[in-house]
Amino acid sequence: MRLDIVTPERRALSEEVDSVVVPGAEGEMGILKSHAPLVTTLRPGELRYLKGGVETSLAIGTGIVEISYDRVSVLTDMALGDADIDEQAVEKAMERAQKSLAAGVTSEEMAAAQIMIQKSLAQLHIKRRRRH
Repeated sequence: MRLDIVTPERRALSEEVDSVVVPGAEGEMGILKSHAPLVTTLRPGELRYLKGGVETSLAIGTGIVEISYDRVSVLTDMALGDADIDEQAVEKAMERAQKSLAAGVTSEEMAAAQIMIQKSLAQLHIKRRRRH
């Protein structure tokens, strides 16, 4: 099946793959060819895909996934592989988000900070797993 991942900046991926696992709003969702058509939201986390027996992981942000018989289209605000992640910059961004939560912010600022923390955790998970 075809996996397309698009961010506002670029087409992050467009490949034929064997399976995909996405962090859906209700939890992880595994997708194989011939999956029933579906559109759902994504939460920040790890997207994994299998191609030729090799699993690859990407840290993704919020967005949507559209699934059809032989295609998975992911529209997200972030899609980063291990090589794209600057661990120190991510840790600093997470610290800033945690400080803003502790400072007593508006509900909109709190939601933005929580999403930033989720994105940061996803990136750190991808980066640190590759190290071990």
